[in-house]
Amino acid sequence: MKRTLLLIALGITMNTMAQNQAPMVLHYDRPADFFEESLPIGNGKLGALVYGGTDDNIIYLNDITLWTGKPVDRNLDADAHEWIPKIREALFNEDYARADSLQLHVQGPNSQYYQPLGTLHIKDLGLGTVTDYHRSLSLDSSIVKDSYLRNGQKIEREYFASNPDKLIAIRLRGDINCRIALTAQVPHQVKAIPTQLTMTGHAMGDAKESIHFCTMISVRTDGETTASDSSLTITNAKEAILYIVNETSFNGFDKHPVTQGTPYLENAANGIWHTQNYSYDEFYARHLADYKAIYDRVKLRLSGDSGQSGDYGNTDALLKAYTDSGGNSRYLEELYFQFGRYLLISCSRTAGVPANLQGLWTPHLWSPWRGNYTVNINLEENYWPVFVANMAEMAQPLDDFIQALATNGQYTARNYYGIGEGWCSSHNSDIWAMSNPVGEKRESPMWSNWNMGGAWLVNTLWERYQFTQDKAYLRTVAYPLMKAAATFCLNWLVENPKVPGELITAPSTSPENEYKTDKGYHGTTCYGGTADLAIIRELFINTIAAGKVLGEKKNALQKMEKALARLHPYTVGHMGDLNEWYYDWDDWDFQHRHQSHLIGLYPGNHLINEELRTNSYKLLKACERSLEIKGDETTGWSTGWRINLWARLKNGEKAHHIYRKLLTAVAPEKSRIPNYSKGGGTYPNLFDAHPPFQIDGNFGGVAGVCEMLMQSHDGVIELLPAIPEVWSEGKVSGLCARGGYEVSFEWKGGKVRDCSIKARQNGTVTLLYNGQQKTIKLKANQTQNIKTW
Repeated sequence: MKRTLLLIALGITMNTMAQNQAPMVLHYDRPADFFEESLPIGNGKLGALVYGGTDDNIIYLNDITLWTGKPVDRNLDADAHEWIPKIREALFNEDYARADSLQLHVQGPNSQYYQPLGTLHIKDLGLGTVTDYHRSLSLDSSIVKDSYLRNGQKIEREYFASNPDKLIAIRLRGDINCRIALTAQVPHQVKAIPTQLTMTGHAMGDAKESIHFCTMISVRTDGETTASDSSLTITNAKEAILYIVNETSFNGFDKHPVTQGTPYLENAANGIWHTQNYSYDEFYARHLADYKAIYDRVKLRLSGDSGQSGDYGNTDALLKAYTDSGGNSRYLEELYFQFGRYLLISCSRTAGVPANLQGLWTPHLWSPWRGNYTVNINLEENYWPVFVANMAEMAQPLDDFIQALATNGQYTARNYYGIGEGWCSSHNSDIWAMSNPVGEKRESPMWSNWNMGGAWLVNTLWERYQFTQDKAYLRTVAYPLMKAAATFCLNWLVENPKVPGELITAPSTSPENEYKTDKGYHGTTCYGGTADLAIIRELFINTIAAGKVLGEKKNALQKMEKALARLHPYTVGHMGDLNEWYYDWDDWDFQHRHQSHLIGLYPGNHLINEELRTNSYKLLKACERSLEIKGDETTGWSTGWRINLWARLKNGEKAHHIYRKLLTAVAPEKSRIPNYSKGGGTYPNLFDAHPPFQIDGNFGGVAGVCEMLMQSHDGVIELLPAIPEVWSEGKVSGLCARGGYEVSFEWKGGKVRDCSIKARQNGTVTLLYNGQQKTIKLKANQTQNIKTW
């Protein structure tokens, strides 16, 4: 009763969910045996993976600021740039083998590792048979629950992670007799007193050079508590509440974690004292109000989902049935969409520390690909849905991170490329905003030697302006970073010796892909790669546009405008595809997971805008042919990208087909479950399967659904641009469009029936729907209903 009154006082009862969206809940009838079955909670910094065992309830803890290493050495490899002229000489002599070998000299250290925080065990000391187990994650309420009967007596547990109060809360109810133990895979020590566990430790490596942490768990119970050296025992209780806080010594990308670190011990102590300020129900009410203020902005309902009772069975079974039946559950498609939004809200709220390859959640001491920031697609993909799916605040950590990259990237530009103006970033990064090319002078250039990361990332800053129309942000944050990245690119471009007057990049690689020359050489280093030039085109176009919005003097933009006009153009290959390489070479692997040469189509806008402006569709047809050659079988994150690409091409049936591919049931990595896909898809807990788990595919899927429902460019909003037949009826509310608009609409028979648009400022927009075009004048902060039929 108390919780209900609190929620009513805040105006957010559990029934305030939009009437037309089904309950968004993941259900399971057994505990998790594997990481890919566990349920994630997070407050943007502190997170947990709940397994929900009945004898031993394992909960992996994570803190997004716990990494190995320390700030980068900005003088590292100061002479590496001296190899660039030699690489160019080899390339322009068509000696690609030599160019590949010389590239090793322009490689620096690999990134640091994201680390797990700790492992909490809640061991039920009761004996007897367990029945009636149920475990769930409510996306609408941002809470995990599980329950079971032991000897006929019910045990109930709840778990949530609060951003306002910087804690994780767990409540146990029933006949509670349990032991609570805290341990970690990293160096640590644990101390117990009757109502509190304290764990201190540090990331792997020298304790004098590593991020340190302090985790504290406070127990409130009506039972009895006793302490051993490193655990607590609760007996004879009807209720027990655990509050978990953690702080690390991380104090910014340029601060030494020991000598300049935060007072993490004091901060953790203050955090645990704060748990006395509110009751459990009050903490949950504060958490829910904060979460729903973001989550409730967007609601989705697709045709074929009755959605009245919310009884869809176990999510893992629903996923498997969806895979086996060819994708006939609209509810699962809605659930996956909202799960992705839940994940981004839960893992991207820490200043300067964006969501990494695992988002926030890992049980591994050494996560796949170091759990780092992979900037040749994956970090960008993490934030594709952030504006269109109405979660703009979640992009702030990325903004901060880009500014850090720009600071370090000035030295990378100088040391590795001999360029004293602007900044660049490379394939990988970490919490220290490392910007150098990786590879350690021994790894393939295809994933080591690439300097377009910064040029690509800053387009997210332009997207924020496009969606919010915040001119102050554009002036003070976005434009300076974009202009500096463009300045590097202007200096990096060289004149094409094959075509005087043309500008290309050299050396160049196309992220992680390999070519076969007409003479049979299998290599990675080239010149004039399409991906490089696509990124630079998008950057120049957007930076010029930003400068004009801000009233930049014309002569300040002329150099960029002239260089843009001189860039080597797109070309179409002998297979009718868009060439990925300067020459019409074949890919070594035609089905390669990366499609970096299509960046101008998505997430970029310039390719489709130019084709529409000139009424020429030659390049769009070439993009389509490239996707046809790539095929449909690929990794999870690549599948997410391809949904968006097909949607941009206005092919709703194909986009939905690829969305169904993304929702292919994949068994947990360490399981031996038969009849499951071994490729890309979705794990039982709806985490994206690369495999292994990478969170970017989840976010690519969310963006893809938005792109199928609505697209916006250059003052035009198009509704249902790529709607599949199976989505012939539905409704969506709260999507955001470029130009500063929030759009809601309903459709039947594939036709828009009702639409409303809210504008951030006075303006005019062109609305495309049902084969019609309507120009609409809008007033700031007013919602206008549009008659569409």
